[in-house]
Amino acid sequence: MFGLTTALTIFLVACLLLACFFEFINGFHDTANAVATVIYTNSMKPTAAVIYSGLLNFAGVLLGGITVAMGIVNLLPMEALVDSNPYHGIAMVMALLISAIIWNFGTWYYGIPSSSSHTIIGAILGIGLAYYFLPDSVGGAAVNWGKAKNTGLALLISPLVGFSLAIIMMYIFKRFVKNEIIYKEPIPGKKPPLWIRMLLWATCGMVSFVHGSNDGQKGVGLIMLVLIAILPSHFSLDETINLQSVNANVSTIHKIVMSTDTSQFGKDEYSNFHNIKKYKEHYDAAIVNRTFSKDVPLAERFELRKDIVKITKGAEKLLKSPNFAVSLKDASILTAQIKSAKKLIEFAPSWVIIMISISLGLGTMVGWKRIVKTVGEKIGKQHMSYAQGASAEIVASIGIGMASTYGLPVSTTHMLSSGIAGSMVAKKGLKNLQKKTIKTIALAWILTLPVTVILSGGLFLLFRAIL
Repeated sequence: MFGLTTALTIFLVACLLLACFFEFINGFHDTANAVATVIYTNSMKPTAAVIYSGLLNFAGVLLGGITVAMGIVNLLPMEALVDSNPYHGIAMVMALLISAIIWNFGTWYYGIPSSSSHTIIGAILGIGLAYYFLPDSVGGAAVNWGKAKNTGLALLISPLVGFSLAIIMMYIFKRFVKNEIIYKEPIPGKKPPLWIRMLLWATCGMVSFVHGSNDGQKGVGLIMLVLIAILPSHFSLDETINLQSVNANVSTIHKIVMSTDTSQFGKDEYSNFHNIKKYKEHYDAAIVNRTFSKDVPLAERFELRKDIVKITKGAEKLLKSPNFAVSLKDASILTAQIKSAKKLIEFAPSWVIIMISISLGLGTMVGWKRIVKTVGEKIGKQHMSYAQGASAEIVASIGIGMASTYGLPVSTTHMLSSGIAGSMVAKKGLKNLQKKTIKTIALAWILTLPVTVILSGGLFLLFRAIL
């Protein structure tokens, strides 16, 4: 259908299956956190809880947009985003997916709650760093350090936020809910009162939905990387976006950038300045008498994508430079125009979102017991009470929801596990935590990034050498 060789067709199918498998593992790895509370408080039977959570994860992916997905994609080196060699893209995508799957599957096997977000970001950074070792190394430009810093900060503080807010949430419960039954450990085999069950159903559903809207988007981003790498002409541009409308955005970006004083610019700033002019001129010429991407020959579409990537990335870098002298008003206009121009290249077809929704939903319904046992029994020295379960899930759903709004990938595992730990501490202090489990989770948290960076970077260099 797409005119691919047999080899590229095989790689395409393999990469799509790997991306779906990653999201499948993500489902039974991360979503176990959401169902642990309702299962261990006897509020819902395991089978019903897992199906319920799976359906809400499905809905979360469908309705969550693609902001987080594009945040993941934009962590990659610019060179990877504008490389039209499909075998280079295959090397990148396979290294990323295989390293992420190995770590996620390994931590699940040993029942260790670990972050799929950390895993993917570590794999992406590994690829960026591996660019240093390529013959045509681009040095520090290979890693989007600004985006990596923001993403890393979100992942770093999420456990601290979850821990602290769960303590506060427990205080709020104690202040306003005087019914003592909510603070007692569940009696095995006995259902709690209906109002408690309804509260925990709601909090489980909230966590499941926001998990889909955040973690599910990572799978969408991965699928788009596969499609752009192997079928760059077909999936470079959003066919629904008017090329002339984007040209207006590009023209405004160009006008503001060209009006600045360049006398204090350094080498990189000059490079971005001239790239914006160069790629703007190419875009202008390429879209003459063309309204939508279907009007552009397949062979030329990836070059239009490259134009927009170079223009928007260059403008973003200039905005961060202290030598880029523009007014606050112009800086605000420039930011808005960059965002509008990116709509041409930051998109995902409906079938991609549905594919990831199904993978995540099905994964939620399989293999959840290992992580549930750790979350439900091994974080605290006692079984969680109804209030503790609700506190942890309310905090997790709010934190993940806010992160999704700002396009930041955040760890469901870390938010919820740290929330449960905080709720345990709120009741009896630090002595109420099982130190062995906390150390294991913390060790996985610390090791995830370096292990996936090394594994992904090594695989990328190996695949680049043989493909």
